[in-house]
Amino acid sequence: MTAVQDAGVRAAATAAAAPPRRWPGLVAAAVGFGGALLAHRFVPAIGVLTWAVALGMLAGNTGLLRGDARSSLGRLTRRLLRIGIVLLGFSVSFGAIAALGAGTVALVAGTLVATLVATTWLGNRVGLGRARSLLIGTGFAICGASAIAAMEETAGADEEDVAVGIAMVTLLGTITMVLLPLLWHPLGLSDQQYGIWAGASVQEVGQVVAAAGAGGAAVVGVAVVVKLTRVLLLAPVVATVSAGRRLASGGGDAAATRPPVVPLFVLGFVGCVALRSTGVVPSGALEVISQLQVAALAAALFGMGAGVRLRSLLRGGGPALAVATASTVFIVGIALAGVLLLGAG
Repeated sequence: MTAVQDAGVRAAATAAAAPPRRWPGLVAAAVGFGGALLAHRFVPAIGVLTWAVALGMLAGNTGLLRGDARSSLGRLTRRLLRIGIVLLGFSVSFGAIAALGAGTVALVAGTLVATLVATTWLGNRVGLGRARSLLIGTGFAICGASAIAAMEETAGADEEDVAVGIAMVTLLGTITMVLLPLLWHPLGLSDQQYGIWAGASVQEVGQVVAAAGAGGAAVVGVAVVVKLTRVLLLAPVVATVSAGRRLASGGGDAAATRPPVVPLFVLGFVGCVALRSTGVVPSGALEVISQLQVAALAAALFGMGAGVRLRSLLRGGGPALAVATASTVFIVGIALAGVLLLGAG
């Protein structure tokens, strides 16, 4: 081997061993987040997280992301996702949930579990696959895009599964957001009952606010606290699914790839809820944390969207839409039945 060849081999080896550059991915994530914020400003009915996925899909399928930016963004996505889910814990406190009363909390938990089980079962029956069925069930049962993102790794899902799930909760959640106010008075619900119904059955927090907004601040307040109760239940649901997968994987070599019983980011989420519940975090700090949480999740979902291939996504849209529609009817119906049974005045 000549000296020139030897030098070339050494240079290639050095380049291969060098740590990957992070700046291209950080820049892409920042641009994606900024674009999602801007789009949400012009079309506020669509949430920032949904816009982030959509813009990521646009960038990934039109060649706007190439080389270092795509690979670097892919490595950053999971880390940003976990940071965003942990910070989401600051949005809810144990005290606000306890103030709802045991009956309302039981209604929310029962509706959530029933919707998750029924949607996942139906998705498997129509051939969506376990991962995609679980993501759609999680999104409709708990808190839309955030829940889908949190369950992605535990479910063993990919970017397309995430994109399908978020598309479904956005579409059907928007329809529910419009229909529920029209049914409020014909059903004879009180303000309290309607707030509980909206909070227990609509997917995204923004959609809940819009659905409850016609009743004024008091109804919105009830609906948001009920909704945040569902957010808090994200932690035990992810932990339970993770533990179930761990048991199902058995022993032997599979043990090396089994998910942890409780993912660390779930523990971080619960820790943030506990910290928020102490009341020591100033309201100004909570506002900043909320913005950071949205930024981290939006950047992560932009990265996930960039990994989606639209052609294969569209091919699997029909069954997913059918399952999402059935899940919407189910959660709206069972939440309404629970509200009427509870008889909150």
